Amino acid sequence: MSERRPRPAARNGKKSVWRRALTQPAEPPAALPAPLADPPSAELADTGSVVQAALYRDGVRVSTPASLADTFRELRDQPDGMAWIGLARPTETELLSLAAEFDLHPLAVEDAMEAHQRPKLERYGETLFVVLRAARYLDALEEVDFGELHVFVGPDFLITVRHGAAPDLSAVRRRMEDTTELLKLGPEAVLYAILDSVVDGYVPVVSGVQNDIDEIETEVFRGDPAVSRRIYELSREMVEFQRATRPLVGMLHALMAGFAKYGTDEELQRYLRDVADHVTHTSERVDGFRQALADILTVNATLVTQQQNAEMRALAEAGFEQNEEIKKISSWAAILFAPTLVGTIYGMNFRSMPELHWALGYPFAVILMAVVCTSLYVIFKRKDWL
Repeated sequence: MSERRPRPAARNGKKSVWRRALTQPAEPPAALPAPLADPPSAELADTGSVVQAALYRDGVRVSTPASLADTFRELRDQPDGMAWIGLARPTETELLSLAAEFDLHPLAVEDAMEAHQRPKLERYGETLFVVLRAARYLDALEEVDFGELHVFVGPDFLITVRHGAAPDLSAVRRRMEDTTELLKLGPEAVLYAILDSVVDGYVPVVSGVQNDIDEIETEVFRGDPAVSRRIYELSREMVEFQRATRPLVGMLHALMAGFAKYGTDEELQRYLRDVADHVTHTSERVDGFRQALADILTVNATLVTQQQNAEMRALAEAGFEQNEEIKKISSWAAILFAPTLVGTIYGMNFRSMPELHWALGYPFAVILMAVVCTSLYVIFKRKDWL
């Protein structure tokens, strides 16, 4: 991070070409409300664009300007002060006003306007532009909600642009204002506090996801038919979580690599190393979650296949048993049909039937029926139909 330097000349009258293009004709800056901290995340959906600003000197808040114009003017009058401006879903006018005043790079401002950026760290002259993906676990819905935070860090200012409910920067502001010695170190210290807040916000998410995976394992072995969809949805959330945490590892190592070049305070160096350790641990846990979910999905597919095979085998066995029963019934029906046929023929009592007056007719008919039935029984028995 950079040491404290004199204010850029662009704010003392000499404007860049891009700033002149933005400020001709100039639009009045958006008005600022007067509360002392960033709005709670729960109010974000109802308040729309919210701007908070405060000026600090030696780690102590000295002013809460009522508008962006007042913030710019008071910061010019206090060359040893620091401005901390927080925006939530800002309008284009607000961002362009800040860009013109603090000479922010157009590419960084464009990213902050559009949002949906990957986590990254870029340096534009004396200004550091950081994109972070915050996360929070929603217990009621059992899902992970992601927010996006853009941070501009200059020699004497820090601007946060928040898209989403997380993180709660009002808590970061209170924490820093209660830690005067840390806030006295300037915008770099605020950046590290924000990084720490974002990374600490991952802890309950990791815990919630771990509980979800434990529940999913139970549902898989219980045979819950809806578990496949839950595995898929959680896997998609872990992909997003991995995209939020993995780039942070490289970003923090890049910051640590610039300690000597930019003369970062030793206390901040220790602070950043601690954040880097936590984000590395979180990134490893997320990688483990993705692998665990992939394994669970494979096990679930195997169990579903086994269940389907068992059902098919049961159906086949039932069909085989039914076939055996049909064989037995058909065999006995054929055996009983033979004497019925003979008896029916000799029971017609026609006068011209020669066997009607034959003395051996009755024994012959009975013996014929017995021979036919016995023959059929032997045949079916040999075929295992009986």
